[in-house]
Amino acid sequence: MIKSMTGFGKVTAELPSKKVTVEIKALNSKQLDLSTRIPVAYKEKEMEIRSLLLQSLERGKVEFGIYIEYIGRDVPTQINPIAIENYYKQINEVAERLSIPVPNDWFQILLRMPEVIRNEAAVLDDTEWGVVLETVKGAIKQLDGFRKQEGAMLQDLLKEKIKNIATLLVEVDKYEGERLEKIKSRITDNLEKIATADYDKNRFEQEMIYYIEKLDVNEEKSRLNNHLKYFVSTMEDGSAQGKKLGFISQEIGREVNTLGSKSNHAEMQKIVVHMKDELEQIKEQVLNVL
Repeated sequence: MIKSMTGFGKVTAELPSKKVTVEIKALNSKQLDLSTRIPVAYKEKEMEIRSLLLQSLERGKVEFGIYIEYIGRDVPTQINPIAIENYYKQINEVAERLSIPVPNDWFQILLRMPEVIRNEAAVLDDTEWGVVLETVKGAIKQLDGFRKQEGAMLQDLLKEKIKNIATLLVEVDKYEGERLEKIKSRITDNLEKIATADYDKNRFEQEMIYYIEKLDVNEEKSRLNNHLKYFVSTMEDGSAQGKKLGFISQEIGREVNTLGSKSNHAEMQKIVVHMKDELEQIKEQVLNVL
């Protein structure tokens, strides 16, 4: 069973004085591209969080965030009224001494002054961190479930596309005998036009056999059929990876292209065009496989 690279997880936990929400969003990426937003209260645990994410998420452009909503009066950010009062007095004194007008918007200016806003980082205790860590794990699990759900739909779509190519491959048989007969007939007709020409018939037969063998597509059909089966079995055996499926789809493309170049028949070439269309859709979807 394959997984999609895209997914979303969100879990909220309630602590005595705050709500902690963990969000994870994943999109397509060739590698794991991880960005984190971790508040100061849990900054000391950033390496542990990143390590957990790296082990769990494998690939994708991942945005991870922890958000805190304080629900009590006790918040870590406090206004320092003493500092505000001192700044107010000093600014007034300087303005009076230098004959400078005092500010119109006192409050905005005072709040920008150093040490007016204090961030009192509380010590992170083991109990709180245990709750936060389980919340992170819960969001990862939710994301993984989302990926599996999306992967199941993606797998059904890819199977359908592979089946379409296999059906088109069977249709090639309808025209293969007709194609070779047309080629032989065309060559014979051309020879009749130059019936008076002197040529080595034995050499001609050898060249004819060589030419027909060059146009034979049985090997391409066999390899293409094997690649299609391998693609499906790779999805189903639980070891599927987007990169591996991408490599198999490239091999499918090589056989389809060779089939097209050898076909020399209008109906077969139409079939090859349809195969290529199905294959392009497969390649697009494989980019989203984990």
